[in-house]
Amino acid sequence: MNDVNVTNTAANEAKPARPIIGQRFRGFLPVVVDVETAGMDAKSNALLEIACIPILFDENGQLVLGEAVHAHIKPFEGSKLDQRSLDFIGIDPYNPFRMAEDEKPALLRIFKSLEKTRREQGCNHCVLVGHNAHFDLGFLQAAVARTHTKNQTPFHSFSVFDTVTLAAAAYGQTVLARACQAAGIPFSNGEAHAALYDTQKTAELFCKIVNAWPAMQIAKVDEASESENDSE
Repeated sequence: MNDVNVTNTAANEAKPARPIIGQRFRGFLPVVVDVETAGMDAKSNALLEIACIPILFDENGQLVLGEAVHAHIKPFEGSKLDQRSLDFIGIDPYNPFRMAEDEKPALLRIFKSLEKTRREQGCNHCVLVGHNAHFDLGFLQAAVARTHTKNQTPFHSFSVFDTVTLAAAAYGQTVLARACQAAGIPFSNGEAHAALYDTQKTAELFCKIVNAWPAMQIAKVDEASESENDSE
């Protein structure tokens, strides 16, 4: 073995392994999700846009944003489009520049990406993280039912992590823009109500709150486990 190989081997051995999320949230992979919809009824109103960002650890055991997956979606056949909702979110469902996909292939593409991350992170399920998370989960579940993709979705069927609750506890705020402001996270009202932007800001808020609580860091979790083992 030459000197270069010896050096590289030593460097690899000295570098600590990056912790995986499966060690932290009982085998759940937190995935921040935001949807934009043509109304409030998950079964009858169209899902128009969805974005997902998995939450990972960096080398220091701090939560960080993973790679986003995102889709503009065509209204499903027979769906209802509430004009007030469309005006509020600023989406024209039939604008060709949206490059919208059919619902099923869009979901399958997103699920495939998240499933890969889930396996890499040693997790059993993805858990939806959202701001008013059950709204997003309701539309996601309705889309899964319509597209018969129950066997492909990596998401837990009812468990969620809600940043409304976390932000209320941490900052006394429940509105996303105000919670981000309280957390020192830049927020643009002009860019809000786009799924990718709202997902990014919700993910930043989730990471900021969890990282600020030392007992939640993976090192502390590992130390607690070791102490319990030592006392047995």
